[in-house]
Amino acid sequence: MTATATVSPSTGSHHGKAVGVSIAAAVGGFLFGFDSSVINGAVDALGSHFHLGSFLSGFVVSIALLACAVGAWYAGRLADSWGRRRVMVLGAAMFAVSSAGSAFAFSVPDLLVWRVIGGLGIGIASVIAPAYISEIAPAKGRGALGSLQQLAITIGQLVVLSSNKGLAGAAGGASQNLWLGMPAWRWMFLVGVIPAVVYGVLAVLIPESPRYLVRQGRFDEAGSVLERISGVADGRAKVQEIRKTLDKEHRSSFRDLRGRRFGLHPLVWVGIIMAALQQLVGINAIFYYSTTLWKSVGFSESSSFTTSVITAGVNVVMTVVAMLFVDRIGRRPLLTIGSAGMFVSLLLTAIAFSQQQGSGDDISLPGAFGPLALIGANAFVVFFALSWGPILWIMLAEMFPNRMRAMALAISTAANWVFNFVVTFSFEPMTRHIGLSWLYGGFAFFAFASFFFVRSKIPETKQQELESVTADTDRPAERADAR
Repeated sequence: MTATATVSPSTGSHHGKAVGVSIAAAVGGFLFGFDSSVINGAVDALGSHFHLGSFLSGFVVSIALLACAVGAWYAGRLADSWGRRRVMVLGAAMFAVSSAGSAFAFSVPDLLVWRVIGGLGIGIASVIAPAYISEIAPAKGRGALGSLQQLAITIGQLVVLSSNKGLAGAAGGASQNLWLGMPAWRWMFLVGVIPAVVYGVLAVLIPESPRYLVRQGRFDEAGSVLERISGVADGRAKVQEIRKTLDKEHRSSFRDLRGRRFGLHPLVWVGIIMAALQQLVGINAIFYYSTTLWKSVGFSESSSFTTSVITAGVNVVMTVVAMLFVDRIGRRPLLTIGSAGMFVSLLLTAIAFSQQQGSGDDISLPGAFGPLALIGANAFVVFFALSWGPILWIMLAEMFPNRMRAMALAISTAANWVFNFVVTFSFEPMTRHIGLSWLYGGFAFFAFASFFFVRSKIPETKQQELESVTADTDRPAERADAR
């Protein structure tokens, strides 16, 4: 393929615009992070208010994740039919409705309905944001801009954990009444309406994806967006290049995913396994249950909230570090470093919890093992945020050929949510039945496995044009070995 479009000389101006629209799109990631951690501060209060056992408590936390998988599955096809911006607005509206509904929930079935609606919206946002950013960002900075999705997730987690801490502190506890006779946990959910409205407004203001515009025959508009936002000097030439790749496509379907290995194309399996491993290392066990976890090893409720906020802050800082290096070092080296670091950190945490005293909710760690668990858990967050956190979303948006991208991205993201559900739903019962030491040991095993998976299967897509990437990534193993 001949690349006839060149980058405009005024790269600074265009880079600023690309960053601006990417940030706007990544607010969907903020909602993702907000939803993943708002339940952190409210789960104990919910259990007390609705008299939930461990099964129902885990189900209330995790039911939204199954809905996220459904939302992710349909997001790509909706985006191809409606456009990226309209689907973003839909996701924002669903999250706003969910936040308000959860705040005023009066029964467990009622709460579950609102959690499902919010999950559908978050699932949509989790697919659309990285796809949109990859389609509008210049190749040279696409890795950093793609990382904005994960950065927004981590900021969302930090903001909501800080909000939860402030609301619980002002009320004297998450179950205590705050304003208008409503307990603090209800306000924790209600705050989510604000970022949802902001996301909806920003989605209306940003330009449509140029690749969607080309697909709709709006060539002049697509060329204008490419020149103004992506920094392409000759928008018409780039539009023709995109048209050539799209002309070779048909609407994505399951036929495009077929292959000789277990019925799917090898690259689709790479995406699915990557998405699964990102969850199986246990990151969301920390962010969904960190407040409960630290309370169980001797921290007060206030100290547990503070510790969770610190962990979220570490996550944000290291995601920024990943953004600075992902286009310089590359995707695969950072993933390799992250896998090794996560393995060691999780192993330390498992060793610390092997010394726990007591059982159930009444456990403690003697001597230096409490600080060791805290260090191990936060070191794990450091290495995750440096690698698997942001790079999964970059790779899923970059690595698939055009003919299968929509369906492959949808099935991989849906797999991510399904394994998120498995880890989250099983965390509490497994904590009770096999203990935290074995549980963190299991997470360490998957971190160990991820190291070898990166080395053997994941391709490098650093600083390549999207059309170029999609043209030659059919054989990830060969491309990985070649590097």
